[in-house]
Amino acid sequence: MIIALSANTHMPSKTRTLLETLVETFEAASGLPVQSHDLVVHGREMGACYSKSELPVASRALLDSIEQADGLIVTSPVYKGSYSGLFKHVFDLVDSASLRNKPVLLGATGGGLRHALMVEHQMRPLFGFFGALSVPTAVYASDSEFADGRCVDPCLLERCREAVAEFLTLYRGVVV
Repeated sequence: MIIALSANTHMPSKTRTLLETLVETFEAASGLPVQSHDLVVHGREMGACYSKSELPVASRALLDSIEQADGLIVTSPVYKGSYSGLFKHVFDLVDSASLRNKPVLLGATGGGLRHALMVEHQMRPLFGFFGALSVPTAVYASDSEFADGRCVDPCLLERCREAVAEFLTLYRGVVV
């Protein structure tokens, strides 16, 4: 199962829209279903927990699905040059061996282009710690690439297709 996780803190959100675009692109290319989650739904209860054993049932199920996933598609808004604190907190609770050799597609959103390298300097090292296989093409989207609640920029949509194609190649190589 592919798990998609958006670290958005409100709805609607550009971060969730980017995740939906990546998920729809993956499902169209692969014919496989994706299970999507928003941290805004679990955030308040997860943020107060210091260990997995303290998590409420729904949040524990989310964490279990991340650990048991065959691959992840993750997006986060950029906050002060990095991913959201809640996003990091969730992955602090993930078993360190559970993501080894699993494909991960990385995405982020921010107000402008100055945050674009956050994916490379923050997200990629986080998943490197887990031994996950981050796809070479990460997807960063700024405000100007959205209109009417959708990803509309042709270059952004092409990056989504490239990243999904790489993710699918890794996924098919890992899940035989």
